[in-house]
Amino acid sequence: MTLTQKRMITLIIVVLAAVVLGRLAVRAVMNLLLGGSMFGGNFL
Repeated sequence: MTLTQKRMITLIIVVLAAVVLGRLAVRAVMNLLLGGSMFGGNFL
């Protein structure tokens, strides 16, 4: 495996992690603004 292939695989992994964490962060902010619970259901 060449260095370019390793860089591409690493870049793809980082981009996927960023997309997942970004969506989770947006969801957390919206839940704080709207007063919902993060993962559904009632905590009490």
